[in-house]
Parts: sequence; structure tokens; C-alpha cells
Amino acid sequence: MGSLTGIYPILNTTFSDDGSLDLKSQISLVNYLLEQGAHGLGLFGNASEGYALESEERLRLMREIAKEVNGRVPLVASSGHTGTDAAVRLSREMQDLGATALMVLPPYFLKTDGDGLMFYFEAISKAVTIPIMVQDAPLMTQVIMPPALLGRMAREIENVRYAKVEAPPTAPKISAVKNAAGDSLVIFGGLNCQFLIEEYDRGARGQMPGSDLIPELVEIWSLLEAGQRDAAWDLFTRILPLLRFELQPGMGVSAMKNNLHARGVIASTKVRHPTASLDGTSLAELAVLRRRVGR
Repeated sequence: MGSLTGIYPILNTTFSDDGSLDLKSQISLVNYLLEQGAHGLGLFGNASEGYALESEERLRLMREIAKEVNGRVPLVASSGHTGTDAAVRLSREMQDLGATALMVLPPYFLKTDGDGLMFYFEAISKAVTIPIMVQDAPLMTQVIMPPALLGRMAREIENVRYAKVEAPPTAPKISAVKNAAGDSLVIFGGLNCQFLIEEYDRGARGQMPGSDLIPELVEIWSLLEAGQRDAAWDLFTRILPLLRFELQPGMGVSAMKNNLHARGVIASTKVRHPTASLDGTSLAELAVLRRRVGR
């Protein structure tokens, strides 16, 4: 398998108004993203409300999504856990159900040191045969992973092949990780693509945004790959106010679902507690930004 590259939206999990899984909308969203040119899909990340899913729901979703995608694009499934043994089991389950690669958060409840992080990722690597993407997301985990540690993981742990750098300022961190890891690590960006172009320039080979601005983000990526930088910046500048709105803590998932609902892709904007729904004023503000993007 070649290296993963491009725009990999984190798939929002769709719920009915009563809070149950809405598999019809889920499949609609999957096919919408593929039709819009997504190069792959990220599953069970923060924008997926993975933290609010029951174990059996996660397995059911993985099974149904893999069946629908049927190899058309790679699937990167989040399989980190607060316990090493649980992360190993979940990682193996995701692989068995069709994941192409794993996105793995470090333990964040009871934190460990550098040697403990090496042990955790090594244990997962020994249990699977697919690539591992280390998710460097200290805003969420309060776990700091220095560039030298990420480089060591790539050199010493067989299946660690990717890092998703979400440690702000992200662009300098990407440069530092590149210097530490060389070609042994492929770097992705996250945090909803707020520094997509700077990260691209510093060597990021993929991005994992939310699911609602994929037509625009795929076009920006294509423009960058074609060397059309001014056009890429023009389009990025147009969508930036909406990206900024979604980066407000606790507001992004509901905003994404409202945007997808407005486009007719999903049936409900329902989120699961503790995810918050936007209030009426925020919804009006979001509608203004959506119109300015041309949606």
C-alpha cells in the first residue's frame, strides 16, 4: 500500500432525533464525501463523537462503513484508549473489520512518560499489521510528545508510519518532526485545517478536517498540488471564517452537522451529550457564514 495522502475528513456520526444511530444518513454522508473527492475517511475521531459511542455501536459502524466503501478509499480508524490492553484489543478489532490504518491517541487519563508511550504504541504495533498514525493532540490529551520522541517511534516501532500533528503552533511542529523523523514518518495535519497551506508547505502530506467543507478543501488541496498557490489562498480565505467558527471549543461538531443538514446530506443535527447543540443566536451566525462561503 502506498502512503496515505490528501484530504481525509473525520466522519461525523449521524444520529436520529431520539439519539439512536441513523445508519441511512451515515451511508448518505459516506457517499457524499466520496462524491466530493475525499481521498480517504477518518473514523471515530473527535468530530465523530467517538467519545459518546458505545463499544458495540463503534463495531457496527465500522462494519457498515467498510462494507459501503468497499475499498474505494482508505479508512483510518481511531483506536486509542486510556488502557494499553484495551487499545490493543480495539486496534485489532478495527483492523479485522476493514480499517486500512489506525489513528491512535496516547493514554490521557493516567499519563505516562516517554518510555511508557513507547511501550503503549509498541504493544499496539505488535498486535496489528496495518500502519499506525500517532495522534499528537495535546489540546485534547495534555500529553506532550516532543519531535524527538515521534522520530524515535517511527524508527523503532514497526508499524508507526504516520503522525497527525495537532500541537499548536502546528506548522513549526511539523518542521521539527520532519527534521527528527526524516522520511520515516508521513505527517498529517488536523485542527480543522486552520493552517492547511502552511502545513502543506512544511511537508504535511494529508489533512483531517471535519466533514462539512470537503468540496472546498479538496479543491484547495488539488490547487496546491498543481502549484496554483494564489488560487488556493483565495479559496482558503473565503472559507476561513467558517473554519474559525467551528474551532470554538464545544461548537464545531454541531456546526458541522447543521451545515451538512442544510445541504440535505443528513436527516438530523442531533448530537449526543456532552456534545453541545448550537443555540439560536449561534445558528443565525453560522447561517451568515455559510452564505458567505456560497453554500
